[in-house]
Amino acid sequence: MLEESPIYKIYRSFISPLLETRWKRWTFIITIVVILFASLSMFYTKAVAVKMLPFDNKNEFQVVIDMPEGTTLEKTQAVAKDIADYVSTQPLVTNYQAYIGTSAPISFNGLVRHYDLRRGDNVADIQVNLVDKKDRSIQSHGIAKLMRGPIQAIAKRYNANVKIVEVPPGPPVLSTLVAEIYGPDYKDQIKIAKQVKDIISKTKDVVDVDWMVEADQPEYHIEVDKEKAMRYGVATEQVAATVNAALSGLPSGNIYQPVSYHQTAIKLELSDSDKASLDDILDLKIANMQGNEIPIRDLVTVTRGIKQKNIYRKNQKEVVYILADMAGKLESPSYAIANISDSLKNVKLPKGFSLKEEYTHQPEMQDNYSLKWDGEWQITYEVFRDLGIAFAVVILLIYILIVGWFQNFTVPLVMLAAIPLSLIGIVLGHWALGAYFTATSMIGFIALAGVMVRNSVLLIDFINIRLREGIPLKQAIIEAGAVRTTPILLTAGAVALGAVIILFDPIFQGLAISLMGGTITSTFLTLLVVPLLYYRMMRKKYPSK
Repeated sequence: MLEESPIYKIYRSFISPLLETRWKRWTFIITIVVILFASLSMFYTKAVAVKMLPFDNKNEFQVVIDMPEGTTLEKTQAVAKDIADYVSTQPLVTNYQAYIGTSAPISFNGLVRHYDLRRGDNVADIQVNLVDKKDRSIQSHGIAKLMRGPIQAIAKRYNANVKIVEVPPGPPVLSTLVAEIYGPDYKDQIKIAKQVKDIISKTKDVVDVDWMVEADQPEYHIEVDKEKAMRYGVATEQVAATVNAALSGLPSGNIYQPVSYHQTAIKLELSDSDKASLDDILDLKIANMQGNEIPIRDLVTVTRGIKQKNIYRKNQKEVVYILADMAGKLESPSYAIANISDSLKNVKLPKGFSLKEEYTHQPEMQDNYSLKWDGEWQITYEVFRDLGIAFAVVILLIYILIVGWFQNFTVPLVMLAAIPLSLIGIVLGHWALGAYFTATSMIGFIALAGVMVRNSVLLIDFINIRLREGIPLKQAIIEAGAVRTTPILLTAGAVALGAVIILFDPIFQGLAISLMGGTITSTFLTLLVVPLLYYRMMRKKYPSK
């Protein structure tokens, strides 16, 4: 007999008091609603942080070195050597490769962050290879955080900008945190960007701050005095050619090698010691038409200035980029952006202008100054927006299917009530394991919608079957719970156990927590909440005998 089964007795002991006593029923439902909103408040209190994707556990990372423009290759090499010496002493590092004056071989970072374009005497890359993740207990992100402090201390001694760059888990962004400054005047954009950069540098959990603005470099403009040159009998082109040859070298022919596929050029140029200063160039002498040697300084006027900086554009709009990364307790750029936004009121602007923040799109006009937040934030916004839209469409389709089956517009609402209940277990699961609520967590929540509605359908369909057989509503609810509990629990157990295999993967951990936590809590609550809501809806139509 069904009444004699253990499941029937246990289920009846839980559901009967709630069906018989109105205040107990409402107390239970209100308590569940309060717990649901309390769990959701963890997003606001940052007990559960939201992030696009956590860092993956890789076997490598890069140290990207940027010296001020104009730095010699030798000084850049000295910085790279000191950092490499420190890296080589770490027990979890197997080896490294240093690249001075050029970028490391192209990688995912080279593609999405354009590191493969780095060239010049002032740049260097160090590729750090770690012990295989199977042979260490700490993840690569934790290793990078531990090594960041000592490496930054070395960089500070040389006035170098050094970034610890990990392989991103997916989002193809210029950097984790990106601020784009737009406006009507590029020089003022740079001034505003410098203030914003200083604010970002002082923000908690923000590291490796940089910007795409070159350091001031002196530039000497050598102009030939044509009148003097004419009196000395020297052509203007002769002076220009001599200076160019002194600085860049002068091609003078090729080496004759019949077996070579490509000719080898012969290039005459001064040694580095002979062109170390501007005076060395100006002391060079030029022979005039009479054979007399004239110093270049007697023929030219030298003007010192600042070299023009590169202008970057995005969608044809002039922009100044500020780049940063996240490392600390809250590694999501969303929280850093909120803290930075509070300090932007201290930015000094040209008279008559204001600084407007944009979060989702570029400013349409450049008649005012704007700060557009980009990077991982943009990807996070777009992904969660699209997933939210997809979830809404899924709910609508499920509702339409249930309406078509039950021929009722209100009963499907009771079935859909099981979906938000899964958020209790999802949020509490992320809080208990100290995990970020990521895009994969959201995917798990959406995936659970179908499973939870299926459980509700099983319960209500059985209740309707028993009602058509003349069984009272309360008894039908108890029997439905007792009969359908076993298949519902088996389904929940299969989902939860299947998710265990990905629980310890850094990227898919959020998906596993959502599937396990959401399934467990929603299953048990569905067995009580859905029948109670259905009883509330149908008690007048099927009064108890």
